[in-house]
Amino acid sequence: MDNLFSGLIASKTRIKLLIRFFFNPKAKSYLRELAKEFNVSTNSVREELNQLTRTELLTSKKSGRQVHYMANQEHPLFPELKSMVSKVMGIDQVLDSIVKRLGDLESAYLIDDYAEGKDTGIIDLLLVGDIDQYHLNDLSRKTERYIKRKIRSLVLSRDEYNDILPKLEKRPRVLIWEANKEQV
Repeated sequence: MDNLFSGLIASKTRIKLLIRFFFNPKAKSYLRELAKEFNVSTNSVREELNQLTRTELLTSKKSGRQVHYMANQEHPLFPELKSMVSKVMGIDQVLDSIVKRLGDLESAYLIDDYAEGKDTGIIDLLLVGDIDQYHLNDLSRKTERYIKRKIRSLVLSRDEYNDILPKLEKRPRVLIWEANKEQV
């Protein structure tokens, strides 16, 4: 994982946890789920979760036999960590390019893995508006080289978006930009 965090934080598991929880702060996860996703032992994940909970960057809540963890949005460093994670994942670069050059964008969503805070290397974007497809493809190629991640985009008109909204609501989805108010 060659990014801004790797020079600051020695633990790769801690980096993955920060990305997982601070990219989508509403996401909740439990120990075994995280260990399986990161392909590391439960002990190494437990150690990092305990450390992040002690520093109050994460909160925990028991649900049956599982303890669910999530980002502490009340922590004074929350806005900065969320911003840093967005930069590490390259989302800020993608959005800046799209918004400035592509036409009449109404809203932008991350869907699927990245919406859950999973850095899989493929960013799935849903763009709503009247977008210049040629420029989008060109920008995506250039941005992919810079952020070292693949970008897949789905462009829909407002009517098309409204038509498939019931299906989208069943998938992880995070609003990252909306006309007249930036979200990231």
